[in-house]
Amino acid sequence: MRHAPINSVLFKLNRDQLRALLPANSLVVLNANDVLPTNADGSLRLVANSDLFYLTGIEQEESILLIFPDADDEKHREILFLREAKPELETWEGHKLTKEEAKAISGVQRVQWLADFPRLFHRVMCQAERVFLNSNEHPRAVVEVETREARFVADVQRRYPLHEYHRLGRLMHRLRVVKSPEELKLIEQAIEITKAGFERVAKLVKPGVNEVEIEAEFAHEFIRRRGQFAYTPIIASGKNSCVLHYIANDQTCRAGDVLLLDVAASYANYNSDLTRTIPVSGKFTRRQRQVYNAVLRVMRVQMAGLKVGKKWKDWQKEAEQATEKELVDLGLLKPAKIKKQDPDNPALKEFFMHGVGHPLGLDVHDYGFMNEPFVAGTVMTVEPGIYIPKEQIGIRLENNVLITAEGATDLMADIPVEPGDIEDFMKKS
Repeated sequence: MRHAPINSVLFKLNRDQLRALLPANSLVVLNANDVLPTNADGSLRLVANSDLFYLTGIEQEESILLIFPDADDEKHREILFLREAKPELETWEGHKLTKEEAKAISGVQRVQWLADFPRLFHRVMCQAERVFLNSNEHPRAVVEVETREARFVADVQRRYPLHEYHRLGRLMHRLRVVKSPEELKLIEQAIEITKAGFERVAKLVKPGVNEVEIEAEFAHEFIRRRGQFAYTPIIASGKNSCVLHYIANDQTCRAGDVLLLDVAASYANYNSDLTRTIPVSGKFTRRQRQVYNAVLRVMRVQMAGLKVGKKWKDWQKEAEQATEKELVDLGLLKPAKIKKQDPDNPALKEFFMHGVGHPLGLDVHDYGFMNEPFVAGTVMTVEPGIYIPKEQIGIRLENNVLITAEGATDLMADIPVEPGDIEDFMKKS
């Protein structure tokens, strides 16, 4: 692993919290993600299963966690299964975790090789009444490829059809939305790496630089600090700044254009999510600054509006109302058009068509029940935007905010966002 070791107390606490939510005689099983193929004999780097990492800190393929708090045999109450670290395997793929290393990382005291799983799993299934199995329950997930978890669920339910099955995802959503102090430190580390990347790039940007060169500078800073891209970077200049998910990153930045940078780092699987929009020439035009300040005002209002007990849909509505006013002031919408608008397709959607934020954590679009009120300990992104394709101006700003009982804490407060600060930073660089 590239990141520094994480105290196993974090993962023990997470497992304890899960156990507290389980009804009597319940068994939990989680699998690592698949190593996905590319072409020929190629494969992608493993992406850790977020739930398995949350409960164990383990990032190795084919790993399985079994939790059975009410098992008669204490040795069966918590078991971690791993690929056996055989010399031939390590010759081709490198070091695999030993049992002792896995114990140190996870805090799970019983670690077995995968060959032992079928026998032990059958034994505990014969005792368990309720079985909690996992699947991707993110509301925006589009799963077209059968996952390792899906294959496991299908096989278990075929072989043991009379058990009472439950969705582990409901419990994981409730747990993961509230970040512990240790998790916040890891998110803050990702933010520090992101800040360093942004500052490095701001020194480079000028007319004639290519978007791909900017991506390379982010990669340099992220990787050398033991991080990586939290998501595919969006480096969008000129008209590209109005394309929400532009990822080609291959155009030349021109004088007088804005450059939208939706780029952030992850560290130890915990993510940050930053967007800044900066002037390619080092100074915003009068119109660009007007639009920029409008988006910044919405961002400030929406950060302050992140309060315990408020629902996401109400927070989103507030963002749309604030943006609607700014669009009128910018001359982009007329009050008469707003009065005649279709409530299901409001006029502002022409210029602001996405959500104003989402939970952040082990996934960029992290777990959390967005139909329930905000709770303390949630980290949210705040990312309003205004996009004017006819003027080739797309402005989006995004910070990461911690919701507390006392109010909202901006975790990116020391990354320049005021237009004057952006210009001054670029000028000094």
